[in-house]
Amino acid sequence: MKPVRILLADDHEIVREGVSALLLRHPDWEVCGQASTGREAVEQAGKLKPDIVVMDIGMPELNGLEATRQIKRLLPETEVLIFTANETEEIVRNVFKAGARAYLLKGEANQHLIPALEMLCKHRTYFSSKVSEMIFSGYMLGGAGVEDTALTPRERETVQLIAEGKSNKEIADIFGISVKTVETHRAAIMRKLRLDSFAALVRYAIRNGIVEA
Repeated sequence: MKPVRILLADDHEIVREGVSALLLRHPDWEVCGQASTGREAVEQAGKLKPDIVVMDIGMPELNGLEATRQIKRLLPETEVLIFTANETEEIVRNVFKAGARAYLLKGEANQHLIPALEMLCKHRTYFSSKVSEMIFSGYMLGGAGVEDTALTPRERETVQLIAEGKSNKEIADIFGISVKTVETHRAAIMRKLRLDSFAALVRYAIRNGIVEA
């Protein structure tokens, strides 16, 4: 039987080591690669074509939500488990819209990580009772709030880089575009999200799990 190949994406090496240790309990699974940034996760996924990606949300350079979107476009059959300390209903909703099929809080790893991965091997969804309660609470409240789906993929990446404190010139260099184009993206983002300041943009990025506080 072919082993299940799992890619670990987290910017903390100690977390990746801890997850690897848990995965050793299952004889039919192997860690085929590791990534410490969102961009690296997308690149590694493209090269290694894993069956499952275990992905943190608060990744540098490219957050876990956008990395998940890109991986699912590239590899529709690859399943993604979001493994994070973030636990707001808004983030949970965006996680599933991004294409992930499982959501697990890091504090629940010992109890839930193996069952979650077993469900993903069958292409089935998994979330713990705590996450289920958040989803239900959000449904009862109507799921109000601004969603980031109005933004293009490039605009979502730009939000993260702005919130991380990158200048227009630095962003232009990362994307290989002109500073003027970055300014256009920035203006479109502020208009679409109805924001009027850098501080408001940072709050939006934190609230939606694009960057960590």
